[in-house]
Amino acid sequence: MSYKIIGDSCLDLTKELKANPRYQMVPLTLQVDDVMVVDDETFDQKAFIGRVKASPNCPKTACPSPEAFKEAYACDAENVYVITLSSHLSGTYNSAVLGKSLYEEEFGPKNILVIDSESASSGELNLALSIGEWEEEGLSFEEVSRRVLALRNAQKTYFVIDSLEPLRKNGRLTGLQAFFATALNIKPVMGAEQGVILKLDQARGVSKAFAKMCEIAVRQGKDTTTKRVVIAHCNCPDRAQFVKEELERRAAFREIVTTETAGVATVYAGDGGIVLVVG
Repeated sequence: MSYKIIGDSCLDLTKELKANPRYQMVPLTLQVDDVMVVDDETFDQKAFIGRVKASPNCPKTACPSPEAFKEAYACDAENVYVITLSSHLSGTYNSAVLGKSLYEEEFGPKNILVIDSESASSGELNLALSIGEWEEEGLSFEEVSRRVLALRNAQKTYFVIDSLEPLRKNGRLTGLQAFFATALNIKPVMGAEQGVILKLDQARGVSKAFAKMCEIAVRQGKDTTTKRVVIAHCNCPDRAQFVKEELERRAAFREIVTTETAGVATVYAGDGGIVLVVG
């Protein structure tokens, strides 16, 4: 059966997948002060990072409309899988669900699964890669749906951000905390539980923080030989390579995939940040 994988623009596809017609993006809109940026193929990461650094305000994101998702569902594919970033971070999941209702009201029932990734970026990509594998194996829509939701619940998300300034700007960290952490070069190692961000550890210096993140990921990953790792980097390919080599040194994985962040993940990870998923 034919299938399509639709993601919001926090599904950070590899270059190869961007060229694959089975994948389609429904972009969010980003805002820095009075500048609006559509997070599609025209997104200029370096220019956006420059605007964010120059602004005293936190950048904002706006989710796609239900109509945009409804239009994406009107395709020839028999099975449609929709992957959104965590509903704790955006209203995109709710918009995609409403888009499904609008589509079915007009055109009738269709195999459409809307997935709250409870993650972002590399977490969404890991789900997309798995859906593609299972569909190519010829599994039914029902079986693929069952497996991807189980994977969503099992995969683990980790990230290290280079600067605490985004957290300070959006009110998650006081100026005093940010000052002391910056002065001491403290880098938090963050994770997510059912889409809710939490601090797992910290280290002095970004390299030590990446090593700590890899240590935690391998420990929590248990039997890593059956699992894929997805590394998404924000404007820092050398750091992504460091994390890849650190993981390979510590454990054997089924596959390690590296990708670059688009606009939404750039907002959350910031310049130099890494988002890592094991699952």
